[in-house]
Amino acid sequence: MERTLVVVESPAKAKTIKKYLGSGFEVKASIGHIKDLPQKELGVTVHEGFAPQYRVIEGKEKIVKELSTAAKNADKVLLATDPDREGEAIAWHIREELKKPPEKVFRVLFNELTEKTIKEAVAHPLRLDENKYNAQQARRILDRIVGYQLSPLLWDKVQYGLSAGRVQSVALRLIVDRQNAIDTFVPQEFWSLTVLLEAMDPPPFEAKLVEKDGTKIEVPDTATASALVKEAQDAEFIVKEVKRRERTRKPAPPFITSTLQQEASRKLRFSGSRTMRIAQQLYEGIELGNQGAVGLITYMRTDSPRISAEALSAVRDFIQQKYGRKYLPDRPHEYKGRKTAQEAHEAIRPTSMELSPEKVAKFLDKAQLALYTLIWNRFVASQTAGAVFDMTTANIQAGRLLFRVTGSIMKFDGFTKIYSQDKEEDQASSNGDKDDADRLLPSLRPGDKLQLRRVLPRQHFTQPPPAFNEASLIKELEEQGIGRPSTYAETVSTIQKRKYVELQDKKFSPTLLGRIIARLLVDSFPDLVNTKFTAQMESSLDLIEEGSASWKETLTSFYGPFETDLNTAKKNMKNIKREGIPTREVCPECGEPLLVRSGRYGLFIGCSAYPACGYTGKIATEAVATKEPVPTDEKCPECGAPMVMREGRTGQFLSCSRYPECKTTRPLSMGIKCPKCKEGELAQRKTKKGKIFYSCSRYPDCDFSLWNKPVDIRCPNEACSSPIMEEKISKKEGKFYQCPECKAKVAGQ
Repeated sequence: MERTLVVVESPAKAKTIKKYLGSGFEVKASIGHIKDLPQKELGVTVHEGFAPQYRVIEGKEKIVKELSTAAKNADKVLLATDPDREGEAIAWHIREELKKPPEKVFRVLFNELTEKTIKEAVAHPLRLDENKYNAQQARRILDRIVGYQLSPLLWDKVQYGLSAGRVQSVALRLIVDRQNAIDTFVPQEFWSLTVLLEAMDPPPFEAKLVEKDGTKIEVPDTATASALVKEAQDAEFIVKEVKRRERTRKPAPPFITSTLQQEASRKLRFSGSRTMRIAQQLYEGIELGNQGAVGLITYMRTDSPRISAEALSAVRDFIQQKYGRKYLPDRPHEYKGRKTAQEAHEAIRPTSMELSPEKVAKFLDKAQLALYTLIWNRFVASQTAGAVFDMTTANIQAGRLLFRVTGSIMKFDGFTKIYSQDKEEDQASSNGDKDDADRLLPSLRPGDKLQLRRVLPRQHFTQPPPAFNEASLIKELEEQGIGRPSTYAETVSTIQKRKYVELQDKKFSPTLLGRIIARLLVDSFPDLVNTKFTAQMESSLDLIEEGSASWKETLTSFYGPFETDLNTAKKNMKNIKREGIPTREVCPECGEPLLVRSGRYGLFIGCSAYPACGYTGKIATEAVATKEPVPTDEKCPECGAPMVMREGRTGQFLSCSRYPECKTTRPLSMGIKCPKCKEGELAQRKTKKGKIFYSCSRYPDCDFSLWNKPVDIRCPNEACSSPIMEEKISKKEGKFYQCPECKAKVAGQ
């Protein structure tokens, strides 16, 4: 009898597969990867063809030996690791270590762990996919290059032990940019105007003002709203037009990795990593009593909504039998994935319509049942008939004003009987309008006169963009083309572990450390943290998998510019350890500006006069030093956009908010004329070591400078002509002003 060795990643998966194979098969688990790049060195010859130096992972020697022994006694080996790039890499490394003739080693792919799928795959083994392996290898080398060459730079400039990742850095930037937008958001007032009307028949209803004199109307302030209220009160309300139509709402597609994580976050409050861990359990096999281990769902790392013909037929039969013919659409719903979706994979769905959540509930724990039920309901609903609504829209004329009301009544519940598609909280309306669903309207006909009962002006303010939660961050990563299904959960988890972001009320907020890291990377590695650049790199990896691009050429095109940026950053990146970051506070001991500094135990507040003054303290608020642009009321003289205050190597300065499109800059003036040249204005600057000083904006034409903050107060000494004084603070005298010329003093205020 022919002896066959089947190798998978996990013992649970091995147990499920073994159940369906005969006595001639031995199934063993590699327990994940068996080889990787070395832990304590780069392990890649970046200037010699990017050759990776893979080694057996420490602690995996025993497993490799067991697999090798089993392979020697087998006539052939089937590598049944997961059907993605990581699984292909594991298979490739196992084949290398087994040292079995290539013609004796095959690849088998299981999208689901059912008897039919397993036996069909074993009966039709494949060859290993070198292109898929090269795509994984290119990603691994990219991530190693970025991590191992950026991390020492951050140790030198910020704090020992920090690290940076290729995809994680982009995710961090998204969170920081969103928080900056929230922090700098200036609410704008606007008003809405609704009227309470009555027709001949009940019920009363509200209609909203949408036009004036045939043009869409905006109501910016109280005065405009008051004038419109008076105009509405004096007008006659007549129904101008009534439109009635039937609208069908189509169900959402079955889950892919990203949407599963998003919905599990919203509906079940699961983190992405927890969702994937439970999904892995459901995929690899659950003990179902006498049935043994059974895989309940298809492979959970996929970006394709495709459904096999067999699964489609099964779910349509299930819908008709359980819910009736009216819930079954005439044609199956079809869903298209992104252009980059791996269409060979299927969506995440139950492996059998015989294994309903009710039937398997007693074999699952609470979390497993919750996630399985979510997957089951979403899949069944995706092939159920759409929900049907009767919609009525009425336009109502009131003199020069046009009001509109929309009512929507559910006529047929369709898929909503099985699965509710909640609106995302981040897309909630910001103006307080009520949802039109299930709004009852009276019978309305063109020409009907309506009775005005009340005019309801409402004041609103525009809202800032919402902070990312885990679901919306994963959605943003997917839409921007950053990362792939297998990386979303790890990316989100990593930036939290590194203390770059934290969850507050289920929303991501960047820490001060995260803000600093993001700003340093944006300044020194603009391509690396650019969403479009990162998405293009993901597309390049897809081309490698398709066999349309060389993995070495792809790495070469990335590494050249990256190495240039790295060398420049080593010289020019701001050194937080030495220079610190200015705060808006002064030292309570000597009066010099306080800085955010970095030390062995993290960030702290320290005096800029160190070592002369050794004052230190804890950071009371992260708002002291975000290094992010601060809005001002000034306009750019070149393009008219708002100017913002930024922090540079020489201190604070003004620049155009449209940078880098517009590169206009100028010193941040204190509004005090230079006492020496009488032409320039005094501006705050900073030495290379981070010490604040003040000098003329016409430098180097004018060399006037001061160490202490100048104030627009003329010296009280009549014999002195100085138009300014310096602000100082001491323990003994507190705050006072001193003339830079004659040293005369006056008490501070």
